[in-house]
Amino acid sequence: MKNYKYIALFLLSLGVMSCEENTDFDPIEAPVMPVVQLNTNNLDFSKYIALGASFTAGYTDGALFTKAQENSFPNILASKFGADFNQPLMKDNIGGFVFGGNVIQAPRLYFNGAGPVRLEALPTTGLVDRAEGSSFNNYGVPGAKSFHLVAPGYGNPAGILAGSANPYYARMASSAGATVLGDVMAESPTFFTLSEVGGNDVLGYATSGGSGVDQSPSATNPTGNLDPATYGSNDITNPLVFDQVFKSMVTTMTSGGSKGVIATVPDITLLPYFTTVPYNPIPMDEATATAVNGAYAVYNAGIQQAFGALVALNVISEDMANAEVAKRTISFAVGQNPVVIIDESLTDLGALNPAFSALQQLRQTTEEDLLVLPGSAFIGTLADPSNPLSVNGVGVALADQWVVTSSELASISTATAAYNATITDVASSNDNVALVDLNAILREASGGIVFDNYTITTSLVTGGLVSLDGIHLTGRGYALMANRILGAIDDKFGSNFRTATNGLAKADDYPTNYNPALR
Repeated sequence: MKNYKYIALFLLSLGVMSCEENTDFDPIEAPVMPVVQLNTNNLDFSKYIALGASFTAGYTDGALFTKAQENSFPNILASKFGADFNQPLMKDNIGGFVFGGNVIQAPRLYFNGAGPVRLEALPTTGLVDRAEGSSFNNYGVPGAKSFHLVAPGYGNPAGILAGSANPYYARMASSAGATVLGDVMAESPTFFTLSEVGGNDVLGYATSGGSGVDQSPSATNPTGNLDPATYGSNDITNPLVFDQVFKSMVTTMTSGGSKGVIATVPDITLLPYFTTVPYNPIPMDEATATAVNGAYAVYNAGIQQAFGALVALNVISEDMANAEVAKRTISFAVGQNPVVIIDESLTDLGALNPAFSALQQLRQTTEEDLLVLPGSAFIGTLADPSNPLSVNGVGVALADQWVVTSSELASISTATAAYNATITDVASSNDNVALVDLNAILREASGGIVFDNYTITTSLVTGGLVSLDGIHLTGRGYALMANRILGAIDDKFGSNFRTATNGLAKADDYPTNYNPALR
């Protein structure tokens, strides 16, 4: 105790001494950072044109609207290039389209404190309204697949309602029969970005739970389907088609000596649209699990009986039968449970023997399956409000649209890898283009990317990179993308955007969400 007393007295004496010292110190001035002038190494940004899809347009929070377009990565780049940049601006910050007084495309999403919800407002942009201006720098066309960018008539207003034309391109197309690439070349670009081409070529397939057709080459069809005019909206584009289209676009855009940046296709399955809902979202107590298991007892017994019969008839091997029985047996336990889904890749027992036609192709999800974001509002609801046993995902199996199965993920991965092989090959063989690896950036973001004073991730709502729709970027995300493109320009062409004063976008200048009052 005495030692503590002496220590206290010593500290007190130091305090008294310090009070007697002169504390009038000279103020410490903040260091003056030297101004580093931008050196573009003679790159010509006088006519910068951006060609791509929704990321290029600035699409965010499930819509395209004025403020988001102003925060698009091409507009950010243009500000760093010191270039004029005219965009086909929407008429409001509501987003969406109206036609004949009816909402044809919904307004943007906003965060209401619990989750993303649609803005309750009427869009003012008409579905067939043309954007103001006759010359544009941003040819980002939300929803466009690779082959759409070279397809005549893709901007024909008369084809919008029929689904043969795109309303976003129709707002700026030079004529009803024009192509996006043709309009771009008519602007005589001196520098360009060609970004996220290929993303939509697999995205529709993924967001629809693999309900489309994979048009890629296969063992039974070595060339696959080479005619995109026959593709459905949710089909995967044949990589051979993509290869031809992408290479011809880059060749055309660099034909006059123009330089630019091309980008790889991100692994879209890393986006929160596919990672937010867990594969096992169903909580159960012991009583509920016991009751549900009892309801599936007859089904499970039927599966065992059916495969036993098929083994006895030498239709299927015992090992294959045991594996599929294990996969198809439905079982719930206390805690979090996988959902029940229809998996069309499973053996169709009814096709093998009509006696088994009542046995659906059911199984429960595994960690290899991805449930899509809209499923969060559907799973656990009642298919029949009067029947408490008709719980979607439990008593009623989820249809194909709600889940991307492991086999469907393999199709997406294979096509994406093929697209990226084409893109990287073009970059390595053309001295006029730089490459930015968006695929690597998205993988990096899954663990967190430091952007100024923030660490941004792919988490929905809180991550800061991906907007409320779970697919497109936030304003800050587009700023990060712009910076990575500027870095790629430095690496390829010898400029110094990374080190020049104000050469890069600042995180604080760009939002991660938009106020619902913004109209």
